[in-house]
Amino acid sequence: MADETGIPEHALTRLAGLRRQGHPGGVFTSDFSVNEFLLVRKAGFEPVGLCVGSCIYHLGFQFAGWTSSVELDVLSTAMYEARALAMERMRQEAANMGADGIVGVRLTVKRLEWDTKVLEFVAIGTGIVHAKGHQGFKGPGGAPFTSALSGQDFWTLLQAGYRPLEMVMGSCVYHVARRGPISSLGSIGQNVELTNFSVALYEAREIAMERMQLEATQAGAEGVVGADLHEGSHGWSSHVIEFFAIGTAVLPIAGHAPTEIPDPTLVLSVNA
Repeated sequence: MADETGIPEHALTRLAGLRRQGHPGGVFTSDFSVNEFLLVRKAGFEPVGLCVGSCIYHLGFQFAGWTSSVELDVLSTAMYEARALAMERMRQEAANMGADGIVGVRLTVKRLEWDTKVLEFVAIGTGIVHAKGHQGFKGPGGAPFTSALSGQDFWTLLQAGYRPLEMVMGSCVYHVARRGPISSLGSIGQNVELTNFSVALYEAREIAMERMQLEATQAGAEGVVGADLHEGSHGWSSHVIEFFAIGTAVLPIAGHAPTEIPDPTLVLSVNA
């Protein structure tokens, strides 16, 4: 059984047992390393619990001609919507546990064996709360912020006078046109750029990054840190590829003067 947000009953039971304000007898859970745990606490936050969101999604079908380099918008929409559902359920778990935000978010996609058109999307991270109840770290609309930053990067970002606002992403599933037999024969034994492939992959990457950038703008962010660009096929045909851009949108902390950032220090390891 699940509630109207899609969170199952056992998840709600787990969330009720976490240590938080009003429930000091619970326990916190996290996937922090010891170093991350230390630095998140040093930044003034406490871990509350693991936040998880899952979505199993059936992808539709879209045809593209062999000679067409074109975005497969049906698949682009499906890949984005499924990730967004998983992320929203993760964020809802964070809200239910009273967290101010989520750090260390990992977003994975796995093809399930029972159907080649079925993928599982999972979002997982650690919900944290400000130890002194400061409310200025929430995300858009007062919801918990989301961030792919590690505990170390989260601490460093706060020291620089910025805070995470929201994980932003952009997806583009693209069909790359095949080369004709004459073109293929003409390049045998030659060093030559395959411009149709170059342009197609370049354009697909740009579409994904543009959509990520647009999400950051709509969230009111000043910039994106930790951006990453993933490429994958997910079992589609050899000329269909997804470009997925993801990063953490950030904003200056209101009324906060950043501490002086020390100069880098050279460290020489004595290990072989």
